[in-house]
Amino acid sequence: KEFQSAEGIDLRKDKQALQRLTEAAEKAKIELSSVMQADINLPFITATQEGPKHLDMTLTRGQFEDICSDLIDRCRIPVENAIKDAKLDKSAIDEVVLVGGSTRIPAVQQVVKKVLGKDPNQTVNPDEVVAVGAAIQGGVLAGEVKDILLLDVTPLSLGVETLGGVMTKLIPRNTTVPTKKSETFSTAVDGQTNVEIHVLQGEREMSSDNKSLGTFRLDGIPPAPRGVPQIEVTFDIDANGILNVTAKDKGTGKEQSINITGASTLSDQEVDRMVKDAEANAEADQERREKIDRKNQADSLTYQAEKQIKELDDKLPAADKEKIEGLIKDLREAITQEDDEKIKTLTTELQQALYSVSANLYQQAEGAAEATDPAGAPGSDAGASGSSGGDDVIDAEFSESK
Repeated sequence: KEFQSAEGIDLRKDKQALQRLTEAAEKAKIELSSVMQADINLPFITATQEGPKHLDMTLTRGQFEDICSDLIDRCRIPVENAIKDAKLDKSAIDEVVLVGGSTRIPAVQQVVKKVLGKDPNQTVNPDEVVAVGAAIQGGVLAGEVKDILLLDVTPLSLGVETLGGVMTKLIPRNTTVPTKKSETFSTAVDGQTNVEIHVLQGEREMSSDNKSLGTFRLDGIPPAPRGVPQIEVTFDIDANGILNVTAKDKGTGKEQSINITGASTLSDQEVDRMVKDAEANAEADQERREKIDRKNQADSLTYQAEKQIKELDDKLPAADKEKIEGLIKDLREAITQEDDEKIKTLTTELQQALYSVSANLYQQAEGAAEATDPAGAPGSDAGASGSSGGDDVIDAEFSESK
């Protein structure tokens, strides 16, 4: 800018002059890491009708840092995000290793010290540290190095598409590799004999908003009521970042798998874009996810309610049966229409109706037992121990396959 102001010539429009200027700037940057000022002397940088033009100026470290201040400040955000994602306290960091020649810039080192509260390790050459790390990792994989473990992490979450088009994450972002994780899923409809496994990568809640890594299909599932088949999906990432996804039917032992190598080939810019995109849409995505979860829960509830009515057919009063059947019909219509408010209201009403029916049945059973069992009559020792406010009842949890 100083040259343009003095001579009225924009060197950026001259490719040859711009190349020389770029090389001189690189040299000055390197010099300013160890000295307070650098001389830039480029004779015959360009020419006009009046004759040749020369560039001769001095750049101080303060000027250089002022020019680069926005770039240097941008280095702070990834460091803070890395600590946050790893759920680490700054005090838990033993050493800070700098990578790349530009980390020799004093201002960069000051930012690192300010953010992490400790001086960077100066014993490793920043230009060679990546090659050194690769050599160590090669030694670890070859079995020649046994006392060092280098841990890489997954840049983005990995998971599968489940009912309603949502992404269910199996391996969260920043999980160290190698790693292995399994989850058990089931079928969504009665008599389903196959499932399609859609493997996804990303941080968004909906499958369509994430990166598709591949799909495969598991066939040969014996026909059964929904929720009965047990499909175990396993994600296995090796030390080279290769992802193997396996789906296995626990009942028959049949399985299918897929190998994915593209899960670790995203550039830093792509990963950063996807993370920022997820952060920007987090609130809207969560609302969509909650609506789908309510819809899935309501659908499951109608299925369970119908099943309960059939099982209790002869014990269920006609009025209760009619009420529950009406609520099931209304709730299914609301699910079809995707009316979220109606789904919430009718789900609660159906749950309460089922709870009420169950409570009445247990009360009737308890009354019948007391009437036929003299030992349980009030005033007897047996009756006192069995009905003293429920203190001896064991509270148990029953897991539901989904």
